[in-house]
Amino acid sequence: MNAIKFWIKNARSVSLVQSLLPAILAVIIAINEPSFNIIFAILAVLGVVAAHLGMNLADDFFDYKVNTAESRTELNRQGIRARIHKYPYLVSKQASIKDLRNAIILFLLFAAIMGGIILVARFNWGIVAIVLITLFLGISYSGFPFKFSYVGLGELIIGIIFGPLLMMGVYLAVANRLDASVVLASIPVGLLVVNILFTHSFIDQKADEIANKMTFARLLKSNRANLTASILLNTIPYLMILSGIVLGYLHWLYILIIIALPRSIWLIKSLFKFTYSEEKSVAKPPKYLGNMGNWEGFQQAGMDWFMARWLAARNILSLFCTIIIVVNVILWLSKYFI
Repeated sequence: MNAIKFWIKNARSVSLVQSLLPAILAVIIAINEPSFNIIFAILAVLGVVAAHLGMNLADDFFDYKVNTAESRTELNRQGIRARIHKYPYLVSKQASIKDLRNAIILFLLFAAIMGGIILVARFNWGIVAIVLITLFLGISYSGFPFKFSYVGLGELIIGIIFGPLLMMGVYLAVANRLDASVVLASIPVGLLVVNILFTHSFIDQKADEIANKMTFARLLKSNRANLTASILLNTIPYLMILSGIVLGYLHWLYILIIIALPRSIWLIKSLFKFTYSEEKSVAKPPKYLGNMGNWEGFQQAGMDWFMARWLAARNILSLFCTIIIVVNVILWLSKYFI
């Protein structure tokens, strides 16, 4: 049990929001389907979580191979601010590279078992295709054959995986068919997932450059281009939902999505400050940004400049998905009680 907790923690379980909530959202959207199955819903969500944790560890494995931790530490010695806590469990020798490889295999094996059970019970070529594409893109994120995260396409690939592919895959597993509603919902969710990864790479460009990791932020090169991309990623999802309401595709209750907008505005303003101000640190973030974890610990570790912006991006996605989940639950209940 301690070993499981150890690997879940070091697989960056704090990032599970970007897979867990989209998966739950897909389940909620599918709840009115005649073939909806709660058992398959649970298995699908568990499989998604296990696959996410396994992929996070795989990212550590490939980054360790190119020695990014040492280059980040050297940057901090030179006075260049960089996030150095990438895989402390390997640096501190709490686990070996062999242990890491075994943990990756076990997480992905568990995910495969969950998917296998669903596939045996209700075979669907759509599920097979989505699983194979997701597995290929996930491995290729940091590893063979394309190393997307080293050519500037990593953020976009993760957005595709945790947006359209994840939500369509879960919907198929739960409902045994695909509907346009989940496809449309998955696009803004995917963009907000990209926003998390892009915010990360935007504020960690110097370390990524030294590590020879070509992120989307480095691909865009200029500060103006990066800030423009951040503005688009933080506004298009809302515009898509509002357009759906105006065009009559979405219920008017979806207007509640604007509750998440102040978080996006804060993040954009904070990235402008990060880019053009000499002071990169962040005072304790306002409460409306949501859970900021062990903030005092982040400040003591000199990580407040990074964690505030990364967690803000994560919390935008979490609130966005939560609001849509609540709206769908209200609409579902209204059919029976109103």
